[in-house]
Amino acid sequence: MTGMTLAARGKPVSWPLALTLLLALLALTVQLYWNTASAIVLTWMRSETFTHGFLVPPISAWLIWRQREVLRAMTPVPGNWATLALAGAALVWLLGDLAAVNALAQLAFVSMLVLLVPALMGFEVTRAIIFPLAFLFFAVPVGEFAMPQLMEWTADFTVQALRLSGIPVYREGLQFVIPSGNWSVVEACSGVRYLIASVTVGTLFAYLNYQSTRRRVLFVIVSFMVPVLANWLRAYIIVMLGHLSGNKLATGVDHLIYGWAFFGVVIMLMFMIGARWAEPVQAPLGQTNRSFTPSSTGVTGKLWVSALLCLLLIALPPVALWKMESRQDRAVAPLVAPTALGVDWLSVESGELDFKPSFQNPTSEISSQFANQGKQVGVYLAHYHDQKYDRKLVSSTNDLVGSKDPKWVVVRRESRKVDFGSQQETVRAVELRSLVSGTSPELRLEVWQIYWINGTLTSSDYLAKAYSAIDRLLGRGDDSAVIVVYTVKGQTGVAQATLQSFLAGNYQQINAVLAAPLRQK
Repeated sequence: MTGMTLAARGKPVSWPLALTLLLALLALTVQLYWNTASAIVLTWMRSETFTHGFLVPPISAWLIWRQREVLRAMTPVPGNWATLALAGAALVWLLGDLAAVNALAQLAFVSMLVLLVPALMGFEVTRAIIFPLAFLFFAVPVGEFAMPQLMEWTADFTVQALRLSGIPVYREGLQFVIPSGNWSVVEACSGVRYLIASVTVGTLFAYLNYQSTRRRVLFVIVSFMVPVLANWLRAYIIVMLGHLSGNKLATGVDHLIYGWAFFGVVIMLMFMIGARWAEPVQAPLGQTNRSFTPSSTGVTGKLWVSALLCLLLIALPPVALWKMESRQDRAVAPLVAPTALGVDWLSVESGELDFKPSFQNPTSEISSQFANQGKQVGVYLAHYHDQKYDRKLVSSTNDLVGSKDPKWVVVRRESRKVDFGSQQETVRAVELRSLVSGTSPELRLEVWQIYWINGTLTSSDYLAKAYSAIDRLLGRGDDSAVIVVYTVKGQTGVAQATLQSFLAGNYQQINAVLAAPLRQK
């Protein structure tokens, strides 16, 4: 039977049934995980960084259609290994949703859609369309986590390039001053949009124009490196244009226009150079070699069994989540600010400590200031209960200071070991500088931040998410909070000593304030 398929012998094959079951399961998966699917589309609509997501599914479908002759010569045979992987993806989605980690839940959702193909069609069919299936992951809006590091690299390169150009630079964090004016590296300067767009298009270009794996991998690496380097040069050129023109050029809307024009030219040159090494397709799409084709009757039975098993696996996580949410009491009491803390710390007016961290949509929050023997400390507590994607503690939108904050700017970030009474934990230590005109330009704050997860302290975003997910799985709820303490930064070491003394003497009462809503549920 070498080179002969069931279709060629006039016998029925399993493609119609396999395609029907696959499409039905794909539609059902989207329906069961509608909140996750709709969140992906909403991100495409709201963020210019991920607008390309609208093109990814059609491109993937077109790439699969190009392989139709190869697929027609094959017989779908369910793959047991893929069913196990599907179960793992479903579990990851559940954990991601419990911890309200958008990227993890969305990646798991797309993984389930992709794994349904080998689960029903088998390894041979999947191998023929492995790239179109993998390309679907570019639809997941992830990558903004790299923004802080990209901003730091951009600032490092720009400052060093300016100094090599003979221009004196004074830098604090992502802010720097040159003789002609002040500059800062913000989100738009990170280059993350350029990077994501370049890698997406570069990966597609490599697949369509090269046949060897080596050339494809090399071009993808180039498509990653080029936008990063180009963004550094773009930032340097824009600052130089502003400096040499007396801040008449590259300081307004033309700043963005120059940036995109420069990026477009660089990427076009990258593809033009890459096209010089393009490799033609070595064999017609329709060629395939087969020495054995399973019986249609046996495959049909396996298809039904595999489809039912896949249905069970994709339905279990949403049902389990619904059960856990139905048992959770959503009503909690708000936080109550104390009028005094231990060791004679009394509540006072805010005064010069006019600062509030940028944490969005908490269940309840309090912001108070306490004084003791001439020392003043601000305390901010934000409590989160029944967390969802629009209301969660650990989020890219939650920070001490937003990038466009009109009052404060970050000039230093570090970690510090701190005593919390009977325990020692690591906090995030941040120095802020005031931007408000009319006040002392040298007003600075020392700010410490740590997460409180059902009584457990951590400064790690990842551990905070993990603790929250575990607590929900164990039926303990997802009550979490952020603790922020701050004071005016004076002489070296004084502010740190004040905050250390405050937390060592008052953490137990702060913990009682955060635990009070749990006791009242």
